[in-house]
Amino acid sequence: MCAVVGVVGTAAVNQLLYDAMLVLQHRGQDAAGIVTSDEQGRLHLRKDNGLVRDVFHAQHMRGLIGNMGIGHVRYPTAGTSSSAEAQPFYVNSPFGITLGHNGNLINARELKQALFATDRRHINTDSDSEILLNVFAQELLRFLDNGLNAESVFNAIVRVHQRAQGAYAVVGMIAGRGLVAFRDPFGIRPLVYGRRETVDGVEWMVASESAALDSLGFELERDLAPGEGIFITPDGEVATRSCAPNPTLNPCIFEHVYFARPDSVIDNVFVHRARMRMGTRLGQKIRRIWPDHDIDVIVPIPDTGRTVALEMAHELGIKYREGFIKNRYIGRTFIMPGQTRRRKSVRQKLNAIGLEFRDKNVMLVDDSIVRGTTSREIVLMAREAGARKVYFASAAPPVRFPNVYGIDMPAANELIAHDRDEEGVCAAIGADRLIYQDLDDLVAAVQRGNRSIEKFDCSVFTGEYVTGLAPDYLDYLASLRADAGMPEAEPVAGEVLDLANKK
Repeated sequence: MCAVVGVVGTAAVNQLLYDAMLVLQHRGQDAAGIVTSDEQGRLHLRKDNGLVRDVFHAQHMRGLIGNMGIGHVRYPTAGTSSSAEAQPFYVNSPFGITLGHNGNLINARELKQALFATDRRHINTDSDSEILLNVFAQELLRFLDNGLNAESVFNAIVRVHQRAQGAYAVVGMIAGRGLVAFRDPFGIRPLVYGRRETVDGVEWMVASESAALDSLGFELERDLAPGEGIFITPDGEVATRSCAPNPTLNPCIFEHVYFARPDSVIDNVFVHRARMRMGTRLGQKIRRIWPDHDIDVIVPIPDTGRTVALEMAHELGIKYREGFIKNRYIGRTFIMPGQTRRRKSVRQKLNAIGLEFRDKNVMLVDDSIVRGTTSREIVLMAREAGARKVYFASAAPPVRFPNVYGIDMPAANELIAHDRDEEGVCAAIGADRLIYQDLDDLVAAVQRGNRSIEKFDCSVFTGEYVTGLAPDYLDYLASLRADAGMPEAEPVAGEVLDLANKK
């Protein structure tokens, strides 16, 4: 998962972009990048592997000049984890365009071949984001007879939707001309925009999550609709247009389960409240199927399991206790590239409080069980801390199928529930009993926040992909996964680049 942000300001935007990316750091920890545009239309770029705080130092920030810019935080789902694939990407024609995106194109192979054979464009990396940038740039060239304006930008987005398949929330910048953003016709990945008043005028921000806007004093206007584009000029003029003929809202439900910050609002659904309802429904299921349970205490696996566990404890009338202390300086294991690194980091990341486990029947609560590596280690930690019995509850149903829309679960054989029933998963993670959320309950918990969402992308639970897939796509995606095709990242020094604006 990645995050994008773009700002059109009345003053330098480098600090705004940096601060917004810190808020969105949970969506990717592999690489970070910022591009700004100054009054002369020159682009200033800094990107590299690492966390935001490590990529940008004072000298880099001083070089990011201009009142308009975009930023990106990344973890790899396609391509490699080298700094060459850190975003944003750049092409110098037309005008000079830079772009970052969150999601995954499922027809990237075909697009790459067409860009070379028909459009005579060279793709220098394995990143589908560079492909998406070149598709947009090529299509924009078709609509410049009357110059660059909102209409030409939106016409190019229409063509992008016709050519690109998959999930994509995009923020781009045309050097000196404006900020552009758009969302795929299914609205799988989130994208919002907002504004704030300053003494010098109105500033605009586009971001993956509303929490970035809130933290910097921007008022949320709304989510971009599926297939919708937005174009903001350097003077702050805003235009929006639906650029897809039959868009439908099918947001990824896993955003609410795990990825999004609890203080974000996605498609008018408050993530925190959705997770509260997940906990309530999970508690109701336990009362229904296990009325004579012997649970002494409910312990969350921090952080995303906390809200679910608290409401579950309230529903069941059982004591809630914090049983794990989290080391805030270890990255999220699910996002970390490399299965070995994920496994080794679990015990560095969490430490059990023996007092809360000793001689008790403990119900551990997490947002989901994906590979099972973390769950198995945590169950073992609870036993080592003295728990008499260890039960496990998941706020999500069994994850049985690969994700193709930008979440790092592409290989089915790595998903612990892919070829196991619930009893098999329970045995594999070493728990005494396992309770999964029912899919209908999960959907209802999120849908209650916005009844107009008729269908979510639940493909990791059902194997049903709203965009459709080529017959060999899952095998192809598995070959690109981080563990099989991406070497462990080595730090590579970056540099600030001045990219001349080509008129």
